[in-house]
Amino acid sequence: MTDTTNRAESQESGSDEAPKTLKRGTDARKAVERPHEVMGVSTQALADTRKGKAGEKSKLEQTETFDPATDLPMFREGMNWFVLRVASNKERSVRQTLLRKVQIEGMEGFVGRIMVPTEKVKTLKGNKPRITETMLYPGYVFVEMRLEPDGRIPQDVFFLIKETDGVGDFVGTAGRPTPMAQHEVEKMLFDSRKPEEAPQVKMEFAKGDKVTIADGPFQNYQGEIDEVLPEKGLVRVLVTIFGRQAPIELEYWQVRKGIEGEE
Repeated sequence: MTDTTNRAESQESGSDEAPKTLKRGTDARKAVERPHEVMGVSTQALADTRKGKAGEKSKLEQTETFDPATDLPMFREGMNWFVLRVASNKERSVRQTLLRKVQIEGMEGFVGRIMVPTEKVKTLKGNKPRITETMLYPGYVFVEMRLEPDGRIPQDVFFLIKETDGVGDFVGTAGRPTPMAQHEVEKMLFDSRKPEEAPQVKMEFAKGDKVTIADGPFQNYQGEIDEVLPEKGLVRVLVTIFGRQAPIELEYWQVRKGIEGEE
């Protein structure tokens, strides 16, 4: 009897901490229809969480769609564009490092956009597409900066940039970089737009070009470009076979410009 009483008292005293069990009927339906409530999470809390995640996603989408080359004015008050020489193949790493250092040091008022124009190029070989991103201005990074009234780079900014791995000098005289001309900035920003996600094959041929076939059953045959088909990565070449001209469709990489023996 004493053991039974003790067990009953133990169950009563620990009722607040005992795990919640599901009953048949109402509780079971609730577990299927609104499992978050059964687990002790309020509907409002769940809604707030979902709203927060949606907000984070929205911010991420905005960041991904923002293009500093087109979504900001070409020139901003008090700032100009300058050309910074950098080591070959270091353009991207220099840009990322400078952006990070500017943010850490709180120098956004002196250093604005930092651009590395690139182009996505699609190539086809054996019907297998390959997309590569190439530098349009290898060895250069374009920096938007605010100079001192005497045309010099602010000392803190100068050392922040110069102490970055891969950085050379600005185009211009020592300590006084030369601002880019308006037409140069226009072209640079145009080239700096976000590359297309699905670029067409870059074709270097035009109708009428004299070419030599470099690969395939008609290798070393010479002819003339009759049509360019960039969406397919093909060119149609007019080749003389047995005294008659015949059109042959070839992948663009199978053809090279020029005819051997001609200058």
